[in-house]
Amino acid sequence: MKKEKVSSPWRDAWRSFKKNKIALVGTFIVIFFIFIAIFAPLLMPYEPNEQILLDRFEAPSSTHWFGTDDFGRDILSRVIMGARISLMVGFTAVIGSIIVGSLLGVVAGFYGRWIDTIISRIFDIMLAFPSILLAIAIVAILGPDLQNALIAIAIVNVPLFGRLIRSKVLSVKEEEYITAARAIGMSNFRILTHHIIPNSISPVIVQGTLAIATAIIEVAALSFLGLGAQSPDLDWGKMLDDSRAYFVQAPWTMIFPGLAIMLTVLGFNLMGDGLRDAMDPKMKQ
Repeated sequence: MKKEKVSSPWRDAWRSFKKNKIALVGTFIVIFFIFIAIFAPLLMPYEPNEQILLDRFEAPSSTHWFGTDDFGRDILSRVIMGARISLMVGFTAVIGSIIVGSLLGVVAGFYGRWIDTIISRIFDIMLAFPSILLAIAIVAILGPDLQNALIAIAIVNVPLFGRLIRSKVLSVKEEEYITAARAIGMSNFRILTHHIIPNSISPVIVQGTLAIATAIIEVAALSFLGLGAQSPDLDWGKMLDDSRAYFVQAPWTMIFPGLAIMLTVLGFNLMGDGLRDAMDPKMKQ
């Protein structure tokens, strides 16, 4: 006799996600760029920083699929290596934001009172500034560097996750099973780790996926302004900065890094929208 699969929120969300064709396209795009980032050294046809001045500004051809830049460097190789750095910064910054923001949000929502007031006011102050301007200010203080850009992007996104999980914790802690857990003498730490956090984490996962796309744009913007990656490091924003003076002469030097940014961000946004629809009960019919 065939056993029926046990239903669970995560399994139901996965089934719903698989039915969303647009979300699957976004997931494919994300997996494609992650694959490129992981196996970048094997996929690059040339050394990304190898300069061949005789080949400078060569148009896309069978020899150089994406053409070459002002130093004769292969753009395809540089786009592939840029994928590794851009995705690494995006993932690392968002993971750091999730850890710090979620910790502060859980503490604020669960304990409330003056702790909640202080943390919430800090979040409000940070959110009063446009994210990119706050990131620029932080990098200006720390110094222009890819690592400092990563730290700045992580700090900027902390209140986003903090407020999100705080609101979820405020809702979950009023549930009857939390009251029952308190009645049987369960400690606050056990309530947090076994009930509050597991039932509050789903919106953070969705927002984290969307935040990676934003982080990739922000690190590209910082690098474009000269505050992110510094030579010989490179990311897509750095490539755009290096090529902007030659856009009319060699437009491919900016088109391909720009397309890489656009497609990656599109992939994460489509996947994030699909996760939101699959994991939000209000979106289900």
